[in-house]
Amino acid sequence: MAFHETVLRSATKAGAAKPAQTTGDLPEWDLTHLYPGIESPEFKRDLDRGLVEAQALAGRYRGKLADIAAATDASETLAAAVKSYEGLSDLLGRIGAYAGLVYSGDTTDPQRAKFYGDTQDKLNAAITELLFFELELNRIEPELLAKVANQAPLSHWKPWLEDLAKDKPHQLDDRIEALFHEKSMTGAAAWNRLFDETIASLRFIVDGEELTLELTLNKLQDSDGEVRRKAAEALSTVFRKELRTFALITNTLAKDKEISDRWRKFEDVADSRHLANRVEREVVDALVAAVREAYPRLSHRYYRLKAKWFGREELDFWDRNAPLPQVEQRTIPWTEARETVLSAYGAFSPEMAAIAKRFFDERWIDAPPRPGKAPGAFAHPTVPSAHPYVLLNYQGKPRDVMTLAHELGHGVHQVLAAPNGALMAPTPLTLAETASVFGEMLTFRKLLDSTNDKKQRKAMLAAKVEDMINTVVRQIAFYTFERKVHEARREGELTPEALCEIWMSVQEESLGPAIRLSSGYEPYWCYIPHFIHSPFYVYAYAFGDCLVNSLYGVYQNAAEGFQERYFALLSAGGSKPYGELLAPFGLDAKDPGFWQIGLRMIEGMIIELEGME
Repeated sequence: MAFHETVLRSATKAGAAKPAQTTGDLPEWDLTHLYPGIESPEFKRDLDRGLVEAQALAGRYRGKLADIAAATDASETLAAAVKSYEGLSDLLGRIGAYAGLVYSGDTTDPQRAKFYGDTQDKLNAAITELLFFELELNRIEPELLAKVANQAPLSHWKPWLEDLAKDKPHQLDDRIEALFHEKSMTGAAAWNRLFDETIASLRFIVDGEELTLELTLNKLQDSDGEVRRKAAEALSTVFRKELRTFALITNTLAKDKEISDRWRKFEDVADSRHLANRVEREVVDALVAAVREAYPRLSHRYYRLKAKWFGREELDFWDRNAPLPQVEQRTIPWTEARETVLSAYGAFSPEMAAIAKRFFDERWIDAPPRPGKAPGAFAHPTVPSAHPYVLLNYQGKPRDVMTLAHELGHGVHQVLAAPNGALMAPTPLTLAETASVFGEMLTFRKLLDSTNDKKQRKAMLAAKVEDMINTVVRQIAFYTFERKVHEARREGELTPEALCEIWMSVQEESLGPAIRLSSGYEPYWCYIPHFIHSPFYVYAYAFGDCLVNSLYGVYQNAAEGFQERYFALLSAGGSKPYGELLAPFGLDAKDPGFWQIGLRMIEGMIIELEGME
């Protein structure tokens, strides 16, 4: 049973610093759509009800599912059991989502941290009661379950049952599964929380100003090279001071994963992620090999070109995402960002724009940077009975507009998939980045097509290439880093210096000779949250970007009927395997040449930039 743990902002006001840029009034979301407040009777009622109903469901069905499947009315009775389980999944998911979202609004607030921790403890007890359900379903004789699942009303959940069976080889005895789950609260979950609270509490001094991580990282995109250098040095200084803590977190979580993998008989360090993503290892290996082989003609080639624009042979690492010289930099107001994205979405599909518009109109977005707020951006689906929420740290940069387009793509996907219910709405990572990256592409293309100024067009094209390099090349480098760390950890604990050496080796390979990785860049691995929260998640970004490049090519060449097929893909959620969903577009990720389609699109943009010299 998968419950989301990402978090957002509570309805309770927290002291919030407005961003320095003139972005206009930024929206804050309304979590009362889930619960009126952390002390509300409604929340306490549902939290208590969750445990009571979990115990009742266990009392009705534990140890009995195999007998139910063999009975004459098996389909009806088993469907009733699955329906109860799904309803309880939605209830517990709502509780967990709310607690997580409250916590992410300010992870340094002790009250929110206690609320989140206490809620997780109580949810853990309820979920432990329910662990038997999926385990017992997978122990039913396969032919018998398949026969029953073909009959209504259980046939509604047949895709979920078939998908669930893929976990069977790695499932353990009920009591061991319960122990693993309960111990996770004082194990992996606790280390994740330590990471979050440590990151949120960090402060960086740049020109005498004390900044959070998000605001400091934003300065790496400043038009002033001195500001970028000082921000990079501030990041290096603080990361070095905290390196032992981050190294301990990384070592502990890698060992924790190795123990789990060993018990569950996963061979490769990333196999558990591949299973969760419902993608074959050889498909991911082919993606990684294709991207690494393309480093010279993508990232190496582009950064060499960018260094030339700056009049240098090499760029310092803090200049990697710098805006182009002699191009006007302006702060993009929130209202303009909103209209830009909605207009791009609407040109593709009025229905898609209408769904995205609800995020603005109904306060499903939290945009302003605040001390203690979770860094970065995400879209949280919550549960099908509610609606998604989007978290941003909007500061008016062009990339922030693309981030808005990206997260709204996730949101649209989550809204469309919700009717599948709590068990089949979640989308595996193989397709989870499709709508987000496609939304970015729609927004970028609309902006590019409406720009006649050569300098602005060049700047926009360069920014898009950099985003794609960050999404494809950088994320595969991250995946390579993780693989090396987890493989090395199996031989023993890694020192902070060893972790830094691995980081530098994969960065040198991926970024190429035109980026000078001078002293200070070594500890930059330590703030990447995906390494902590979702090991090996990162390749999903490259998977999604290359997939969307291929999808967009199909759209450009045969726009008629594309929107209907695209919405069918998103609306399927997790009810169909990715291969089946891609087939109507004539795409096959198992084809050895598939990944080259997306990589050639990036290369084509770089060639276009070279022609603008």
